[in-house]
Amino acid sequence: MSDLTSFIQAIPKTETHLHVEGALPYELLTALDPVKWPENPPFRARSYRYATFPDFERILLEHALPWFTDAERYHEAAKVIFAQHVAQNVRYVETSFHLPVTHFINLPGPEIIAAIRAAVPAGLEVRIFTGMLRSDFGGVLRPTIDQLHTWDDLAGVDLHGYEQMPTHPDTAEVWAKLRAAGKITKCHAGEFDGPARVREAIEVLGVRRIQHGVRAVEDPTVVALAADEGVTFDVCPISNVGLQVVPSLPAHPIRRLMQAGVRCTVSTDDPLCFANTINEEYETLTRDLGFTAGELARVARHGWEVADVSPELRAGMCGEIERLSRPTA
Repeated sequence: MSDLTSFIQAIPKTETHLHVEGALPYELLTALDPVKWPENPPFRARSYRYATFPDFERILLEHALPWFTDAERYHEAAKVIFAQHVAQNVRYVETSFHLPVTHFINLPGPEIIAAIRAAVPAGLEVRIFTGMLRSDFGGVLRPTIDQLHTWDDLAGVDLHGYEQMPTHPDTAEVWAKLRAAGKITKCHAGEFDGPARVREAIEVLGVRRIQHGVRAVEDPTVVALAADEGVTFDVCPISNVGLQVVPSLPAHPIRRLMQAGVRCTVSTDDPLCFANTINEEYETLTRDLGFTAGELARVARHGWEVADVSPELRAGMCGEIERLSRPTA
């Protein structure tokens, strides 16, 4: 094991962009039905490229929905997911469940939250979000969306799915109401649409947590806006390549964004579809982008800077990262 690999394992990390349905451990499907879900399907190979976002979404839903049929299945999956985090020395996780599932399987969101919460092991801080499509504001989920501010154990909300959908005009008002109730608001932007959607997320929706954001690099004024407003991009490099948002890992813009002053974290997004891990994401930054231990430490600190934790825990984790990244004599 190289010194850098050991360092990646040792630093206390965060995961701040993780879809719980998209994180379903594939081995649970194989155990459920090894004929229907054989080991090592082609789409989980590192070389696989999804042709379009709808192609990706179809494969994800075809695999996730047969599993997530009740609260117990959420609990069982979350136990395995969180154990994998602990094994990689991830200490803090923000994960979201897909709000439309509550309608698909007639299961109230608070019951999903409780099932996930009950799976959290000692020593791991977990914050549970829900995510919805831009089109859900005008559909059957609207009454549920209007009550999200009353869900005590809900840390926040996310706008996700096919980014090229128009943003419903009520979104900004709903997001503001949620922030007033103490919820964290996020938005997927700058993935399958351009920098204008990042600007919209910041200036219209008022979010300071952008999921992906990488296509902001196409417009220096949007990058400057994100930096000036203290916006964080929760970036997922392996996902970005698998979905052909960027052509290759060496071409990924995360370093350019960080050099421009944008705070970037690193996460796995949907490991069901990409067979990736947090440690591999960090290793990719080193292997394909030449990140130094100091740069990796900065990425790890960024996660703790935005984590929904006490100032004391944040300071302790950042101090541990600083100690581990200090050159030895």
